[in-house]
Amino acid sequence: MNFRIVSDSSCNRFSLEGADFAWVPMKVTAGREYVDTPALDVPGMVEELKRYKSKSGSSCPNVGEWLEAFGDAKYVFGITITKYLSGSYNAACQAAEIYTQEHPDRKVCILDSLSAGPQLMLMAEKIRACDEAGDSFETTRDKVLEYQNHLHTAFCLESLNNLARNGRVSPAVAKIASVLNIRVCGTANGGQLAPAHKPRGPRKSTQVLFDMMVERGFRDGNVLAIDHCNGEAAALALRDIVLQTYPNTVFRMGATGGLCSFYAEEGGLMIAFEGGFNSKNDNTVF
Repeated sequence: MNFRIVSDSSCNRFSLEGADFAWVPMKVTAGREYVDTPALDVPGMVEELKRYKSKSGSSCPNVGEWLEAFGDAKYVFGITITKYLSGSYNAACQAAEIYTQEHPDRKVCILDSLSAGPQLMLMAEKIRACDEAGDSFETTRDKVLEYQNHLHTAFCLESLNNLARNGRVSPAVAKIASVLNIRVCGTANGGQLAPAHKPRGPRKSTQVLFDMMVERGFRDGNVLAIDHCNGEAAALALRDIVLQTYPNTVFRMGATGGLCSFYAEEGGLMIAFEGGFNSKNDNTVF
């Protein structure tokens, strides 16, 4: 095994089978600090945040945490949440600069996922596959960037309360959406979350997400990864409608971690999938 893969915890995972994988924690602040680690009681945090009415926010791993996660690996690939939502990418780049200055014989590549959630793990899996194939550091970097050009992220949120509390949407909009049973579906365009549809009810939301996938070039045999915040039924409904048309879909499902659960909230879905060329991707890399 040649490569160490390090991701911030917005990837929603703390291990990757068959890979030298490490993570650095994001944090959520809402009256107290919730550190996004395997020990965090995520369902309990979600319930506590439902009752919390004051301002809340999140913070990224610091440079020291990234450096510690690099360990003593000769080749490191770091993957971060989009730089438009967090300082994680900048912290990782600073850590990489320090690391390579201290160890001139080592190499670090920091990848801005331009996303959050399951897309980070799809990129990590691609790095693992390159490692298993014996690809060089440079070849792996180029292959992952090309793969990223065909990845897409979409989301569907039932609640906008936490986004409103940290100033990302209007509190009035969040209240209206709740009263009218309106969900918000959107995509990550160039690293920025962009609401695109406001369907009412779960069936319409499922159809909207499927239509968004088709529009972005999803095809039979492609990978679809869904992370949910206590929304397994909605995730399975999307899986089922996809399999009706694309029976050979490679499907993966998991739960959101602390950071993504904070933003997705109860019932929220975050999906990543392989599709056509993503013209919004600017391939930020250190």
